[in-house]
Amino acid sequence: MTDLRFVVAAAVLAAPASAQDAEPTRPAAAASRAPVLVSADIRPGIDLTGIWHYSVDPYRSGLAGFHGKAPNASDARWADIDVGETMRRDTRTEFEFDMDRAPIATLPGSWLTHSAEMRHYQGLVWYQKHFAAKKNADKRVFLRFGAANYTTRVYMNGKPVGQHEGGFTPFAFDVTEVLREGDNQITIGVDSAATKVTVPPPVTDWENYGGITREIRLIETPRTYVDDAWVRLNRTGQLAIDVHLDGPQAAGRPISLTIAGLATSMSGRTDAHGDWRATATAPRSLVRWSPDRPQLYDVAVSAGEDVWRDRIGFRTVETRGSDILLNGRPIFLRGISVHEEELGSNPARTMTPAASRALLTEAKEGLHANFVRLAHYPHSEVTLRMADQLGLLVWSEIPVYWMIAWDDPATLATARRMIAENIRRDRNRAAIGIWSVANETPATDARNAFLGTLIDDVRKLDDSRLVSAALLVDRAGGKGPPVMTMNDPLAARLDVLSINTYNGWYSGDPLSALPASEWHVPSDKPVLLSEFGADAKAGFHDGRGSPQKFSEEFQAEYYRSTLAMARRMPTLRGMSPWILKDFRSPRRQNEFQQGWNRKGLISETGQRKMAFDVLADFYAERTGR
Repeated sequence: MTDLRFVVAAAVLAAPASAQDAEPTRPAAAASRAPVLVSADIRPGIDLTGIWHYSVDPYRSGLAGFHGKAPNASDARWADIDVGETMRRDTRTEFEFDMDRAPIATLPGSWLTHSAEMRHYQGLVWYQKHFAAKKNADKRVFLRFGAANYTTRVYMNGKPVGQHEGGFTPFAFDVTEVLREGDNQITIGVDSAATKVTVPPPVTDWENYGGITREIRLIETPRTYVDDAWVRLNRTGQLAIDVHLDGPQAAGRPISLTIAGLATSMSGRTDAHGDWRATATAPRSLVRWSPDRPQLYDVAVSAGEDVWRDRIGFRTVETRGSDILLNGRPIFLRGISVHEEELGSNPARTMTPAASRALLTEAKEGLHANFVRLAHYPHSEVTLRMADQLGLLVWSEIPVYWMIAWDDPATLATARRMIAENIRRDRNRAAIGIWSVANETPATDARNAFLGTLIDDVRKLDDSRLVSAALLVDRAGGKGPPVMTMNDPLAARLDVLSINTYNGWYSGDPLSALPASEWHVPSDKPVLLSEFGADAKAGFHDGRGSPQKFSEEFQAEYYRSTLAMARRMPTLRGMSPWILKDFRSPRRQNEFQQGWNRKGLISETGQRKMAFDVLADFYAERTGR
């Protein structure tokens, strides 16, 4: 059996790409296990966000020079050199860049907001920064990225340290040997270009925010440290822990777990691979996490000089027949879908705690939601921790979206690495209830095999949560009420049957026909309406009896009709309508859209539309308010 720890390994630096390549090169396969550094966002470290220099490289000349040869000194953006000073000393030298005097930008944040000229740029951008550090012979040092979109190459002090593919999951490189006392230089090349073999593919329905969109930190650990730890209630309700140590003294190491506020502790020794697994009876005093009471505990794992800490909630989630059970009790998921885009007219995908709280509070307090679908990719750790704190169950998804290269082994390897990185990062978050492997993908044999592999990976990495994917259904019914049938063979592999449906918006059905819709779905599994929605431009009103599409009145009536249909679905156990907030989408260009998908219940600046109250009232009925 393949050890999935190695699936998540970040790729080693590949040879420089040819300048004539039609597509940017992809990372080579990793030769060894990459650092996981779970919960690294709260480990002590040096914050490297802030002011950076940047330089666009539309022809990727920093990766390949003349006639496809390795770049010479004039193009090597990562070179450990002061270009201006060198040219002053030797007037014969020539460079095509000067990173020390290049424009500046504040990171994290997409380069789309660096300048007006960058608004629609897609391709390669180089970033560079200097920082001071002290060397400690007894410590290891890691450079850790929350995320960078899409392919990232990292250099320190002129030396390559690693490469990563994927725009939404964290990665880290051990830089102990290249870090120097005093001044250090970091250079990062980020290429946002999507191709037919990337995940996601080039055509999506959201803005491709290129750049370094999450935090960058330098993290120092002991030589042997806690690289991965997973603390939870397992399916039987026992307290369970899995730990992996990394380092020269990982084997046979004494290790212990403590949970503040509970009279509980566990201890043991790691095996020959640095792993320790243990279970214990959960104490009676443990308060289980739920949306009504999102209790979190301070957890510590001690192993020699290293102490790993996190704040963790404990709960169980499972299905029984057509019910979803949280802590053994049925729950209806009152949800909403959310893209990772902060409120404002010029977002940069910069999710600060305040930005995340603003969005999730609209869901939790405004809509009376207990659930959010974080589409269509893993969202920031900031958002997941906020969901833990506020008490919102989460659907987390990787961007296997629409048309993926199902037959490409490298694309499958990328998707497997993404789902593993996502799960390892977030499986200590009580909020996570559902892992999703895909959205709106066409049913073919190649797709079924591809997604079947991902489903198997999810169940191996985390057997304590539910697995789903947003599926499409077949429509019949002619001019009468829609007749919807689930024929997707993937449904048999999933815990929750999740359906995207847009009858009345992308179909010619009159809204009056929706309540009488017929649904033919398996009766032994819970159904979730993972998407439904209609566009409305905030402030555009049409008070006629049959209101125009894109008006607030039409969107509100669409919600009333679709919710009336939902009331008649006997195995419906939740929904996450599309979507909380209007979001950027370059494919949307009519007079009401102008680059925005307008299906939000609030505008990009936070103005509530009429349909917001329609959904809020529906959810309030289900909370007893």
